[in-house]
Amino acid sequence: MTTNGGFLAGASPETLDALLNALRELNARQIRETQQHWRRTLPFADYIVDRWDKAKALGFSEGASVYDSCLVLGDVRVGENTWVGPFTLLDGSGGLDIGNNCSISAGVQIYTHDTVEWALSNGRVSAETAPVKIGDRCYIGPNVVISKGVTIGDGCVIGANSFVNRDIPGGVKAWGTPARVIGITCEKADSSD
Repeated sequence: MTTNGGFLAGASPETLDALLNALRELNARQIRETQQHWRRTLPFADYIVDRWDKAKALGFSEGASVYDSCLVLGDVRVGENTWVGPFTLLDGSGGLDIGNNCSISAGVQIYTHDTVEWALSNGRVSAETAPVKIGDRCYIGPNVVISKGVTIGDGCVIGANSFVNRDIPGGVKAWGTPARVIGITCEKADSSD
């Protein structure tokens, strides 16, 4: 274990070993308790970092939660009661706005920039950015990738493993690579009566 001059600088090897053992014991206890209560396990940091506290620290709205394993970059706004799952990427370098009461599943990647032209130009052209907006009451399935400049309307379902590279209107189900509209949600069907 390296200390890099931090609060453990100058600690003895015995002290470092004791700390490492205490962390291992904490991890084992958290795994047992979470497995018994929720029937799942989490990465170590997700046991000790409160998801709601992390969301507050990032300026997310009331009731939002975000796993510690989520990478958050740039200007990201997340609405009330929105859940952001583990191993997600929220790239707000071009501006990212996620609405209220959304579920952003594990492994979702949302990009507001790309470096295609930067790479092709040997670094002479800047990265391109464009904002992404996800409306209220949206479910974004596991491992979805959303590219820069996309707007997803209110009340949408985006199916697992989809690639969203164009706008999706509100009240629809969409999936595929690239994602395409395949039906309407119950919300839209109820409102069309």
